Amino acid sequence: MSDDTQQPIVVKKIKKGGGGAHGGAWKIAYADFVTAMMAFFLLMWLLGSTADGDKEGIAEFFQNPLKVGMSGGSGSGDSSSILMGGGEDLTRSLGQVKRGDVEGNKTVNLDAARDPSAESKGHDAAQFEKDERAALVDLKGQIEALIEATAALRAMKDQLVMDITEEGLRIQIVDEQNRPMFTGGSDTLQPYTKGLLHAIGKALNQVQNRISLSGHTDASQYAGGSRGFSNWELSANRANASRRELVVGGLADDKVIRVVGLADTIPFKADDPYDPTNRRISIIVLNRKAEAAVRGTPEQLQVSNGSDETQIADGLTQRAPAPALVPALPPPRIAPRELPNGDRRPRIVMPSQR
Repeated sequence: MSDDTQQPIVVKKIKKGGGGAHGGAWKIAYADFVTAMMAFFLLMWLLGSTADGDKEGIAEFFQNPLKVGMSGGSGSGDSSSILMGGGEDLTRSLGQVKRGDVEGNKTVNLDAARDPSAESKGHDAAQFEKDERAALVDLKGQIEALIEATAALRAMKDQLVMDITEEGLRIQIVDEQNRPMFTGGSDTLQPYTKGLLHAIGKALNQVQNRISLSGHTDASQYAGGSRGFSNWELSANRANASRRELVVGGLADDKVIRVVGLADTIPFKADDPYDPTNRRISIIVLNRKAEAAVRGTPEQLQVSNGSDETQIADGLTQRAPAPALVPALPPPRIAPRELPNGDRRPRIVMPSQR
């Protein structure tokens, strides 16, 4: 009887549906991801195809939209917008100028507007100077390669100093203690110096630039002083002798526009005016500005601070006295010598010793 009064036991089993890994919730997340990626790449494409000026206008608008709207921005379409400014009005005819298209703080060059070629001429001049400098740098590399390729010229590599200055390409051939360029006290070139000048002359003929030559000596003086044959005549004669060898090497004679002798006024080593390197020949491949300065009057001559002219104590205002007639045989020169106590006394140097 107790069995009849017992309540039945009911067991409820919940059967799970087809969610989880086999559900459709992940598809919604994936669709959101694909949509976001599509919007991102669309934004990248728009940024890549938009001009820089349009980007600046858009950025300015979002930074301060009211200011741009009231004052107008670059490319403003105020003729078709409720607020002035905004994006560019594509319905306007090309060439029509609207108030918002010109910035208030922009300066208009009226001279360039009247003469459109003025701005282009300035750009062409700057480009010409850039190309001219590049050509001189290339010429410097060609000469260096030519020296390295020839064994006879390679021996004088340490005596060749080249650099780019405001006047152009400067090539300096300096003396060494045991390897002078000239016979002592004269303008007679050594055979190896002639070979070097021939090679340089052939290379210089590849450019259209004009050439300037200057001769330099050390501080040793002739016994007769500046009244007789002096460093002025010697440096000028050596510069002209170098010019002749450049022409023999292939340089066109009409490309040389200046040959000067500067004596010992511009030492290569200012701290030792008797150093052998002060005896040198300077060859300058002039650029267009330097050539114009050389052809101008002395009052109009303007050169760089590192040039030969400005290092002669403003050499155009004071000229050296006219040299005396050159004697058949130059007198001996006075040069210092070191005494045991370190004192420097003048001594007579014969031309063959220089």
